[in-house]
Amino acid sequence: MAILDFLKGKMNLGHSQMIGLDIGTTSIKMVEVARGDKMPKIMNYGILESRGSLTRANTAIQSSTLKLFDQEAANFLKVLIDKTRPKTTAVAASLPVFSAFTTVLSFPQMAPEELAKAVAFQARQYIPLPISEVALDWSKVGEYEDDKGFKYSQILLISVPHAEIKKYQDMCKAAGLSLQSLEVESVSLTRMLIGTDPTPTYIIDIGSRSTSISIAENGALKFSSQTDFAGASLTQALATSLSINPVRAEELKKERGILGTGPNYELSTIMIPFLDAIISEVKRTDFAYHSQFPGAAKVERAILSGGGANLLGIQKYFQEQLGVPVVKAAPFLRFEYPPLLEPLAPELNSTLAVALGLALGKISQ
Repeated sequence: MAILDFLKGKMNLGHSQMIGLDIGTTSIKMVEVARGDKMPKIMNYGILESRGSLTRANTAIQSSTLKLFDQEAANFLKVLIDKTRPKTTAVAASLPVFSAFTTVLSFPQMAPEELAKAVAFQARQYIPLPISEVALDWSKVGEYEDDKGFKYSQILLISVPHAEIKKYQDMCKAAGLSLQSLEVESVSLTRMLIGTDPTPTYIIDIGSRSTSISIAENGALKFSSQTDFAGASLTQALATSLSINPVRAEELKKERGILGTGPNYELSTIMIPFLDAIISEVKRTDFAYHSQFPGAAKVERAILSGGGANLLGIQKYFQEQLGVPVVKAAPFLRFEYPPLLEPLAPELNSTLAVALGLALGKISQ
């Protein structure tokens, strides 16, 4: 089962070219991917950022507390498509974690047809909206045996309101695109950054207005959560503490990071409490995960993704605080791409990770 392919009836899983579309809280990222000689090939990409979000806190394309600004987001998307001029109109788009309800349920092992009925029945007890108002999808992500020898299946259940799906359909249609599937961004990141690697891993995706924390094991998404502490929190803290314009604060953040020495020491002391808040959420997520699944293996590493992963010094700091190896997302390793992108790859790797994961899921190599 392809997770969250709500348009299954219209889908062609053998696409030779696909646009991965990541609509974040303050930016839209798109990447066009086609079949390559040995690996999928990056053909085109574009990033449109809303600079107004730095100076006006209520300016966002979407957020966990504000409804999607349909018309503004559609206008941004049209501008991006006009500038990049992709050769295909087929789109796989991402849903932020806060737009979907996700949970992992356990069921005694049973026949597939019985499991499908059991999941549908149980979903009614967990979904916060009437079943008639949401699209449901689920996938088996693991199994375990309890201390009495009984075997259980772990099921990842995801639901999204029909109204949210329609927003994305209308937005893509207005930009001349054909929406083929929607997928929660944590699922895309797991595909992109984990693949079939069995290592228990934190995926920490630091965006502008929110950070999502996922736990993957045996190549499957097992647990996820979200916090509003993110990149913009650091920028606003710098702007307030140093009495400077938020745009200048953003520039300082990118230039100096949290290296913590010499003239950068003050910047580090201002930003680190907000990074600590994200780290605390990672630890809380770990506790919740292992409380729900006491037999789960200890997480052995972390992967940083999103624009916030480009903060200088963040990898070392997270590694010290989490006590596990921390690496930065490197999805370009799984793609062919033009040589002119090589100098940009270190920054684009984490920024385009969701969009690349979306496209990768629909390209048949």
